[in-house]
Amino acid sequence: MFYLSLIEHKMLLPPRLLNLPLQDAIKEELQNIFLDKVISKLGLCISIYDIRKIDGGFISPGEGASTYTVEFRMIVFRPFVGEIISAKLKESTADGLHLSLGFFDDITIPAGLIQKPSRHVPDPENRYKVLWLWEFNGEEFFVDGIDEIKFKVISVTYPPIPIEQQGEPFAPMVITVSLTSYLQCRNVVVFHDGLIFLKECFYAGDQLMVMV
Repeated sequence: MFYLSLIEHKMLLPPRLLNLPLQDAIKEELQNIFLDKVISKLGLCISIYDIRKIDGGFISPGEGASTYTVEFRMIVFRPFVGEIISAKLKESTADGLHLSLGFFDDITIPAGLIQKPSRHVPDPENRYKVLWLWEFNGEEFFVDGIDEIKFKVISVTYPPIPIEQQGEPFAPMVITVSLTSYLQCRNVVVFHDGLIFLKECFYAGDQLMVMV
């Protein structure tokens, strides 16, 4: 799930950071550039682990920023195929389920890809929200957010970035997960391939695409 990646990056060091020790200043600017962003083929940037090498320091005429080439290691989040990941339900809307990993909140299961038969109903505790439920053997089981949802990663892809962002190295990350032949009853788990964990019992199948 987490990897240590070696990266080389050419960067401008803003004049406002020149009062700091060089390594501290460069680390702060690297954090501003990379943290909480997705790099295509690499993953979500979590933390700067260490700085291995710093070259340069040239200041172009008419500019106050110095240019450095930095080699550093960064901790990145990138699920691997076959991995089982747990997430908490953050919000249910008519558009689908919104999940959170704690450090990352932008996981969604669109309404059109939620396991069938399913539907949403008004939340009795909040008329502005909804609750999703599955129907199985004539019974209805709610996704209430009490327990974690688990899913199996089938593939991780990086769609082409929009034209207006071609100057940036960042792109969204798409995780495809599988929910197949699975029945969950309280603390009893029976599964075949992928899985999802809820408080009550329901049947899950097919594939979902989770946008990250």
